[in-house]
This record gives sequence, structure tokens and C-alpha cells, in this order.
Amino acid sequence: MSLKIFNTLTRTVEPFVPLDSGGKKVGIYCCGPTVHDFAHIGNYRTFLFSDLLRRYLEFKGYEVQHVMNITDVEDKIIKRVRDTKIPRREYTKKYEAAFLEDLQTLNCLRPHAMPHATEHIPEIISLIRKLIDRGMAYQASDGSVYFSIEKYTTSGYRYGQLVKLNFEQMRPGERVSSDEYDKQSLADFALWKARAPEDGDVFWESPWGQGRPGWHIECSAMSMKLLGPGIDLHLGGEDLIFPHHEDEIAQSEGAALQPPGQRFVKYWMHGAHLLVEGKKMSKSLGNFFTLRDLLNKGFTGPEVRYLLLRAHYRETFNFTVTGLEGARSAFQRIDDCLLRVNEVAQGKVGPASPSMLADFEAALDADLNVSAGWAVIFAWIRELNTKLAEGSLSDMDSQAALGTWRRINSVLGLGTTQLLRSEAAQVNILGGTPTMVLGENPPEEIMALLEQRQAARTAKDFKRADALREELRSKGWLIEDTSKGPRLKHL
Repeated sequence: MSLKIFNTLTRTVEPFVPLDSGGKKVGIYCCGPTVHDFAHIGNYRTFLFSDLLRRYLEFKGYEVQHVMNITDVEDKIIKRVRDTKIPRREYTKKYEAAFLEDLQTLNCLRPHAMPHATEHIPEIISLIRKLIDRGMAYQASDGSVYFSIEKYTTSGYRYGQLVKLNFEQMRPGERVSSDEYDKQSLADFALWKARAPEDGDVFWESPWGQGRPGWHIECSAMSMKLLGPGIDLHLGGEDLIFPHHEDEIAQSEGAALQPPGQRFVKYWMHGAHLLVEGKKMSKSLGNFFTLRDLLNKGFTGPEVRYLLLRAHYRETFNFTVTGLEGARSAFQRIDDCLLRVNEVAQGKVGPASPSMLADFEAALDADLNVSAGWAVIFAWIRELNTKLAEGSLSDMDSQAALGTWRRINSVLGLGTTQLLRSEAAQVNILGGTPTMVLGENPPEEIMALLEQRQAARTAKDFKRADALREELRSKGWLIEDTSKGPRLKHL
């Protein structure tokens, strides 16, 4: 089976063929966070899409080098540093640490490299020098360096590869010093911004005087430094298509660092916008959520991950609290089924089912169609539940089911329960009785109550045991006594 993906560059679905002559090594660059604040769930839809793609490429046997940058100097950061009077490095480190915690909460694989813009100033300066030498950039009277759209287009390049631009209605010849601008301006954009009084201590020395890099040049310099002048896959949200990614192409290909006939990026992939409760996310509307906001409402990272991975990455997705509640119910269906399968398998994991994996792979090969993949999974869960109810699930089939889930979950990365995170249910020995823990790891207080209940049952103090069961229920935990021992589940 062959993976096919929608390439924003060609606006078509294409077979994925790596640049690597051996067909195995794949380089992915994903535009990472600008660490000026806590990332919101719209940001995380893009990062989860990136994580899903990486996991699926590895599932298919590719050797992936995954790079995600950290933008730690940019217009928004400069403003926050000025307003808070906190040194730039101290300010950005706080939000970078929060971002990394969020990635872990969402069970995202850590990128192999996470370069910081401020640590690659020499590479940025070198790339700007190359553009000046080729006549693609020039220094303005204030000391800033701008990329020349006119020189780029008259040299045989095309500006507007990722988006259709109406050049006749645009305002050519303007300069834009801000990092973001609209499609109405066919403007020369800043590669190096001369130091201004409001920049404070945020500046570096350069051949053009003190200043700082523009946002667009940072990604070009870092991506080509770590992945080479030609990259297989470049990912981001659709809001980055213009101007950020379009400008990346212009400055990267304008420097002519690629071999003849090779592009800066072979495949561009973009995730669609996220709506929240049917509207564009906005603090004024009260529908602006960070991951921390959702955790404070009682939801878990895996539940958020599941919901954000339910829809195809190119479909606008409506994120709702009701949807998160539905995600919790879906988890319970999967967990309950697999826990019962595990009891039949007695914790043994067998080879995965080739037919089930083939159906799952066929779904994701179609431009990473995770929606179709979930349809395959839930049809499989229904089949397993039917066999469990009939008592017709054999030891071998149950062991194959666990092996199948382990392979599928290596792509989905749910980590929803101890059962899903490992090959078998976690077993805690409490008074000699195995207790299967279903759901998130219980707090110490809950485990202590559980131990007390086990001790009461052992002493045949069933009144005390029942009282402890009700206390656990009041704290959101349910105990189910099974033939295999007590089962603890988070409600």
C-alpha cells in the first residue's frame, strides 16, 4: 500500500515518495509555537496532526527526522517583554516549558530537534548575506534588510505558489516590517529588522548593524540547517500559508541552495482551522481554551487528543465540550472491551491481525484519513464485544487483538489507560489481590482508600468495605469486583 497526501503546492493528492534515494529517510519540519503565551487548542490541532503523520510514517517503516522550531524572538514577544519588563529569555522559557508539558500531556512524541531562533543567528545572517549577494535582498535607509519581490519574480521565480494571488489588484513595491500581513500587499518583507528604541535589549550584532531577524527567515535558516536545502514535508496550520510559508519558499529558493530541479519543500501539508462551539475562537466570546483550561474542567489529555484526532486534518473541525464528553464515553467503550479481551488473553500479546492492520492502513494511506481509520476501529470493537458476549473469543484471537491494538495505538498515541499504554493491564498488588486500574493513574489518596478497602474485605469487615467503596465513588472512582480481582475505574 502507498501513502498519498494532499500537497498544498500542487493542490492535488499525490503519492508520497521521499527525496532519499533509498526511499526510507524522511525529513519533517513543523512550524512550532511562538512562546509569548500559553498555546491554545487550535495550535494543538496542528501539533497533533504533525504527531499523527510522524507516527504513521514510522508505522510504515520510514526513518523520520522530525524538527519543530521554537520561535523565541518575534513581534509579539518583543511587545510582551516591553510590557512586562521581564527579560526575553526568562519570559519565553516560562511558556516554552508550559508547551513541552502540554505536548507530554497530549502524548505527543518529542521532536528529534527543537531549534530556537535565537540560537541560530549566525545561520540567519549567513542566509541573508546569500540573498544580498544574489541581488534578492537589499538594505534600506534605516539599516533593515528586505527581500525584493520584484527581483525574485524578474529572475524567473514565482511568488504565489501556495496561494493564488491577484497581482493586478495588489500594491507592489511596498515594504512590510511586521511579521504578518494580508494578501492585499505584494510587499517586500523584512529579513533583518534594525534595532528600534522599543526593542530594548532584544538585539544582535550583524553586518547591517544592531537588530533582530524577521520571523520568516528564522524558519528557512533552521530548517535547512537541520534537514538540508531540500525537505520532504513542511507542516503547519492553514493560517501560515500566507505570508509565512510563501515567504519561506521565496527566500529559501531565492538563495539557490537546492540542487538544480529540486524544490525547497517537496510536500506542503496544512491543517484546517478549528472552531470552538461553532465559532472562531475568541477570548471575548468566552470560547478560548488552553489545554490547561480543559484539564481544569476535569478532562484529560488523552480525551482532548482523541477529539482533535477524530476529524480529517484538512476539515474545519468544531470543538465542543459536549464532544469531549463523548470522547470520554468512546474511551470507556474501548477500555472496557480491551480489558475483557485482556482477561481472556491472560495478559499475553500475540501477533497483530494482518487483515485488521490492512484495513486501518488503507484508511490512513488516503491522505491520513483518520476518520475512516476510526470507523475501522469501532467496527472491530463491536465485533470483539459480540464474540466476548457469545464466549467465542479464543485465547489466540484475544492475544492477536491485544497485538493489533498495540500496533494501531502506536499511530493514534492515545495512551488512554494503563492497558492501552502497555501490553497488558497494570497490576497493583494490594493485600495480595490484583487490582486492575482502568483510566488515569489514581492519586495517592485514592490508592490509600483502595488499600484500606482491600484490608477490610480481607478482614471480612464488609460494612467498612462498602463505606470505603462509597467514599471512592464520591471522589469520582468506581470499584468493580470481578473474578480476576477488583477493577478501579475513573468516572
